[in-house]
Amino acid sequence: MITTTTTGNLFSKRVAVRFLTCLLMAISVQAMAQQPTENDTPKPEPTKKWYDSFGIRGYAQVRYNRLLETNPDLKCDQCDKSWGDKNGFFVRRMRLVFSGQISKRVYIYFQPDFASSSSSTVLHFGQLRDAYFDLGLDDKNEFRFRIGQSKVPFGFENLQSSQNRLPLDRHDALNSAVANERDLGIFFYWAPESKRKLLSSLVKEGLKGSGDYGVFALGAYNGQTANKPELNNQPHIVSRLSYPLELSNGQIIEPGIQGYTGKWVMANDQISKDAGVVADRNYLDQRAALSFVLYPKPFGIQAEYNIGKGPQFNTTTDSIESKNLSGGYVTLSYLIQKGNHTIIPFTRFQHYKGGKKHELDARSYEVDELEIGVEWQPFRQFELVAMYTISSRRFEDYAKQNNLQEGRLLRLQAQVNF
Repeated sequence: MITTTTTGNLFSKRVAVRFLTCLLMAISVQAMAQQPTENDTPKPEPTKKWYDSFGIRGYAQVRYNRLLETNPDLKCDQCDKSWGDKNGFFVRRMRLVFSGQISKRVYIYFQPDFASSSSSTVLHFGQLRDAYFDLGLDDKNEFRFRIGQSKVPFGFENLQSSQNRLPLDRHDALNSAVANERDLGIFFYWAPESKRKLLSSLVKEGLKGSGDYGVFALGAYNGQTANKPELNNQPHIVSRLSYPLELSNGQIIEPGIQGYTGKWVMANDQISKDAGVVADRNYLDQRAALSFVLYPKPFGIQAEYNIGKGPQFNTTTDSIESKNLSGGYVTLSYLIQKGNHTIIPFTRFQHYKGGKKHELDARSYEVDELEIGVEWQPFRQFELVAMYTISSRRFEDYAKQNNLQEGRLLRLQAQVNF
């Protein structure tokens, strides 16, 4: 016979067993939760893909050059083909830049322009401007080779992007050395890490720098300029030394010296039917130039001068001859910050006497030009330039002789940066 006391003891034991079982299960679950699992194990950082450091940027420029024009026959094929009679609104630049440090020692840069013309009557074609890669020789990329189509390191303003330059066009004197500033070749650049950072900052801070083309440059290139086939077996050789210095008063200066030598070949489509030319169409093409820049903090000076020899049309003999050339420019500017607005008044005087090998018959030029302008940036993505030009240009080839054109005009440009 089971008593009440025995029944109570059995019930108490069962309750105790269940409580202990639940307690053990809770402890086990807690212990398991504290054990590291596969998901909790730290994972290595994923390898960065080359396209993760790839960037896209660009700019566009639209111009109008016909305001207050006094001579519609005053033109400048080298600088802006929308000068003069029967011209109007003009897309001067429409560029995209694709670039990136795709590995520690390899940097790539690709830039097409969609404002090129395939002929004098058809506009807005895409054309290659830059296509190169930089190969670093050390971990800091202080020593590097640039291989492909890129700017030839000759002249400060030639290297300065049109996106940053104050005057609407490059001056005649040094720009006549390399049309479109570019050619296909291989260039060696060296600069200490500190100077590379300084050169880059001069662009980023809106001080109108030229960008990082090293302190020392040495290169070989075809010599017929960008997007043109080579026409002889002799490359052009170029070298440049340019050293930016920070002065104790906060100003930054950059003196430079550069030069190149080679043989320029007059292509058949560059020569008038009856113009005289040497038998092999090869002409000595060599120049040397000095540069000096005082960056606008707030007053700025930019000056360059070059001398040399190259092909030039001679109106006396009706032939293309190798002749001396010389010329340069001085640009003065003053940077004003008013809140978010950047205002930079500037003036430039330039002179050039010599040939332009890229043009028909290596046209003979004599240029004296004064430009007075102002650049206004209400915000970083947009800027407007107004520039009054007073120009005297003599440009002569076989068909156009005794061709002196003088005049004045007001030029406007709207630019968007993205």
